[in-house]
Amino acid sequence: MDLATGAMGSLLPKLVQLLNEKYKLQKRIKKDVKLLERELMSMHAALRKVADVPRDQLDELVKIWADDVRDLSYDMEDVADSFLVRVEGFEPAANSQKLKQLVKQMGDLLTKGKTRHKIAGEIKDIKLRVKEVADRRDRYRVDSIVANPADTTAVDPRLLALYKENQEIVGVEEARDELIEKLTDGDVVSKSQLKILSIFGFGGLGKTTLARELYDRLQAQYDYQAFVIVGRNPDPKKVFKDILLGIDKQKYMDFNLAMLDERQLIDELREQLVNKRYFIIIDDVWDTKTWGIIRCAFMDNDCGSRIIITTRIFEVATKAGDVYRIKPLSSEKSEELFYTRLSSDKSKCHYNQQVELSEKFLQKCGGVPLAIITIASLLASKPRDDWSKVYNSIGFGLGHNEDVENMRKILLYSYHDMPSYLKTCLLHLAIYPEDHEINKVGLIWKWVAEGFVHDEPNMRPFEVGERYFNDLINRSMIRPVQEVRHGAVSACYVHDMVLDMICSLSNKENFVSILGSTEQCTSLQGNVRRLAIQNGFIHKHGPLANTHTQQLRSFNATCCLIDAMPSLENFQALRILDLYVCSFANGHSYHLEHLGKLLQLRYLRLEAIPITELPEEIGDLKFLQTLNIRQTKIKELPLGVGRLRQLKCLKIEYGSVRVPDWLGNLTSLEDLSVDNVNESPNFVKELGKLTELRNLEIWIWELDAESWKCQAFVDSLGKLQKLQELSIWSLEANLETYVPSRQLRELWLRTNSSSLPMWISASLVPNLTYLWVSLKAVKAQDIEILGRLPELLTMELMVESSGDCYSPPCECSEGAFPKLKHWDTPAPLLALKGAMLRVESVNFAVCVRPLMDSNFDFDFGSLGNLPLLEKATVCIICTGADAWEVAEAEAAVTRAVQVHPNRPLLCLTKYGET
Repeated sequence: MDLATGAMGSLLPKLVQLLNEKYKLQKRIKKDVKLLERELMSMHAALRKVADVPRDQLDELVKIWADDVRDLSYDMEDVADSFLVRVEGFEPAANSQKLKQLVKQMGDLLTKGKTRHKIAGEIKDIKLRVKEVADRRDRYRVDSIVANPADTTAVDPRLLALYKENQEIVGVEEARDELIEKLTDGDVVSKSQLKILSIFGFGGLGKTTLARELYDRLQAQYDYQAFVIVGRNPDPKKVFKDILLGIDKQKYMDFNLAMLDERQLIDELREQLVNKRYFIIIDDVWDTKTWGIIRCAFMDNDCGSRIIITTRIFEVATKAGDVYRIKPLSSEKSEELFYTRLSSDKSKCHYNQQVELSEKFLQKCGGVPLAIITIASLLASKPRDDWSKVYNSIGFGLGHNEDVENMRKILLYSYHDMPSYLKTCLLHLAIYPEDHEINKVGLIWKWVAEGFVHDEPNMRPFEVGERYFNDLINRSMIRPVQEVRHGAVSACYVHDMVLDMICSLSNKENFVSILGSTEQCTSLQGNVRRLAIQNGFIHKHGPLANTHTQQLRSFNATCCLIDAMPSLENFQALRILDLYVCSFANGHSYHLEHLGKLLQLRYLRLEAIPITELPEEIGDLKFLQTLNIRQTKIKELPLGVGRLRQLKCLKIEYGSVRVPDWLGNLTSLEDLSVDNVNESPNFVKELGKLTELRNLEIWIWELDAESWKCQAFVDSLGKLQKLQELSIWSLEANLETYVPSRQLRELWLRTNSSSLPMWISASLVPNLTYLWVSLKAVKAQDIEILGRLPELLTMELMVESSGDCYSPPCECSEGAFPKLKHWDTPAPLLALKGAMLRVESVNFAVCVRPLMDSNFDFDFGSLGNLPLLEKATVCIICTGADAWEVAEAEAAVTRAVQVHPNRPLLCLTKYGET
């Protein structure tokens, strides 16, 4: 399914399926279905042709025809799916449910004849509609459209390089240093006063990038730090909560902040900041009222605190304090960013014949980093001879020539250049609020549920969807969250300018309907297929009351207060039901008694909402692929879940859900996250039946290393030979005899072991790219073994120690860690020449007193052997050491970084200092 052709791509195979003898359609109906199949194939071809022309360039009559055909395809798929799921019957339930299910099946046998009669009538009606749109196709001469399809040559696959280039500090050094001077300049009195500075500029200029750079550089100098995002439709309570979590996450993770109102949150924040030197960044403030409320939380305590806000609204900037107007990149920096994105060696010598054209592109980009990155990403996939066509297609020089308008044209051109399936996936992101962190796994399973992911030989649907996700990153249409550490990202966000474009296009195409807190009195028009309610109030007299929910395929509510919702009986065509962080007004609850009637449902997420149980009828949802009930009050899964034979993703951790003994029935599972398994004695055996698992995350604390359960657990793990990601959190399990999957790429392992498991070796896990493991101590032989892993990109070693914090220095010999980029250990690093040649960041601790006792001379010169080092994070543990010893260690680390040719960023902290 895609935006251009609606459900046509998935509908045609279902029409073929309906002709199967087991469905026993009447001959006349079969004949009608065959006629529909032939006619719809012709329409499908015409729609693909129409899709190659930008919508604003199409004749109005052709637009109407295409919209009608797409709507028709959705309606036909609903009819086909409804028939297929109803005539298949239901699998028998277990134990006490058998009699009830038998009675239900007998009733179903009586209704199957009615179902066939009903589909006969619906197909007859659709046949008339198909004839009508076919006549209009001929009348409008749709087949005569001459399209110029965009070149869809694959974008270069340098995902890691792309993210690094996006985040590289190009042209920000001067602004950063100037702002640091502004924040620190002045006499003793002014330095101690609270300073508020605003960074002002329009979207895409790099305000957030500059603010983040300042935050990384300065945060270590302050007692409290926080970086929070406000956005266009802010909730001040959420802003205050985020600040409190930023300044003391450990305290406020267990603190019930939801119970506090705005005034109480302000009071709590002011109390925490008394006599503290704090550094707070408030990103993306849109209006003066919001800033006025946020400002109430900060007082001037003469401790030299600093606040930075970023905004694109000049009035907000001037009201906040001193204004720093961010400037576009200079021509030199624009050129550097442009060629960095095009070529890994940042050289323009490869593009001599396109220099003049490149200068035209850069001139029109106006120094806006987002525009430069976007157009460079587009050109990277084009033959150089086609660059002039791209320039002419963008339409520079026509109409207004301002930077923002040019950037929109660039973004739109990049959008039209994408294949139709990527357009669909991109526009689908309109369901998420601004500045929302979008979880990759949940997003891809939604794409699969909607039918956006096309079948490809020898690839699972999730793997295809993951390729789509990475392609959108590669085209600079979405941006990864935080750093790309091990070849993949866990989440993304959408830049404001891109989101504006997505929402605009989605509205024109009637692809997603969006309701926010300011739109609760607006009626939804037309056939609403996908509905997103963002930070709003779902009221019984709101827009939903007048919405035709029978055709709704996707319902998404994020951070909403629910007073009343239509009964689930009204959502018969629903494929996705996603309620995330929603609360209920006046003590109401969201009743799920009709959940089992959503026979088309593929994706169900009820995360962080106060529900206590799922109905037994959930087992009737034969198409369900994803079930996520994280952070709910549900105690036990109903037996019906065991009948969900198409379930591929189950997330029930971070809650009190008891893992069922019959989990092994879910043999299609590919992604499983569970905890609280200790109350299920059969779980360790049932796990071995889930042989399709690719991702397993499990908390299993009470597992005696000598017990039969531990051996059964290890045996079950050994049967999961398709695992690619494995997370085990268990202090007692003995995993020495585990035989891992050779496909294992990512491993998180928390145990109480005194040494590295023998199976973590180059011969048994040759494809491991990411490793997080906790041990009682890190030994030299562990480092030697890990150094031989051929694909390892990130290594994080933790020490579970209740006594001495000391870990001896880790020595890496020549050739060790050939691909490692990120090193994180509790001990100092001694890298010999020829080791770790690709490492970009290191993180280690220096225990001063034990090192002094062992006659260690604080020589960190081996950092100079890391030619690509960009960042060093070092914690100096001062416990038991004299001040001069601490100073000597600090000076040695600083000196080693300062003499490094790259002058890497040093983040130095101290622990246990008196």
